Amino acid sequence: MKKVAISIGDLNGIGMQLALENHDAVSKMVDPIYCIDQTMLTQAAQKLNLTIPDNFKTTEEISPAFDIQPGKVSKESGAYAYASFVKAVEMARNKEVDAVTTLPIHKKAWEVGGVAYKGHTDALRDFFDAEAIMMLGCPAMYVALFTEHIPLREVAGHINETDLTRFLVDFYRTAKPQSTVAVLGLNPHAGDEGVLGDEEEIIKKAIRNATEILQTSDASLLPADSLLFTEPLVPDVAFTPRVRQHYTHYVAMYHDQGLAPLKALHFDEGINVSLNLPILRTSVDHGTAFDIAYKRITLNNLSYLNAVRYIVDNTWGA
Repeated sequence: MKKVAISIGDLNGIGMQLALENHDAVSKMVDPIYCIDQTMLTQAAQKLNLTIPDNFKTTEEISPAFDIQPGKVSKESGAYAYASFVKAVEMARNKEVDAVTTLPIHKKAWEVGGVAYKGHTDALRDFFDAEAIMMLGCPAMYVALFTEHIPLREVAGHINETDLTRFLVDFYRTAKPQSTVAVLGLNPHAGDEGVLGDEEEIIKKAIRNATEILQTSDASLLPADSLLFTEPLVPDVAFTPRVRQHYTHYVAMYHDQGLAPLKALHFDEGINVSLNLPILRTSVDHGTAFDIAYKRITLNNLSYLNAVRYIVDNTWGA
């Protein structure tokens, strides 16, 4: 059974309820170690009126203890969430665990807590000096984001042949798609041959470059006589049933282009996977839900369980 370090997320949110209520199910799939100390675990369990399972394994002190304030942004909860994440990553780096699963953080809490990163993926890039790739979804459809948390007005300027070529190569090698990867264009109608924008010409060049690199260096690993990537697809039809039946992996040029359709179709079961790193990290694909934190409202646990299940089902680095 694989060992998994679970970073507990923002303690003012729903992470601890997810962890406690789903421990039995999770521990049947993996051997979880929760990156929270006994003081904060006890406080959270008392506020939730939940019993701590006997086999609920935790770590030593993570960060200074604080009073949990359900649904509130606080520097203390942000700093603790970050410290929990760092501990989980250290355990994976040191081979103490096989993978990391992260429960939801609040980006503003990280900011006021003095954390320099916008989120988990940004931090992982720095920790490992690697171009981590954010892929979200479920087996029916995964979406990788070429640009992530940047203003929409900056997206076009980030699309360049060199970076997109590298991204496509890294994504194909680490996601290991079993069918052609659907690559989205940037502009309406995928540019209409330059009438509505010419970024698609850059995307086409990157696709050709990536295909050549993979066919040269990874030939033995590629499906025979298969098309590795599509030409830039028209974004507004790329997720229709007629098109979607042909693809399981998409590359979107920007955040909402890929995640709006993904969440419309697969919100409850979607997860976040960090690719192209020396460790495997999965995460829930939802937020801290401050509006319902500690109210004992029944939570949808599909994303959390699927994030753990992905670790069980995937042999990292194989």
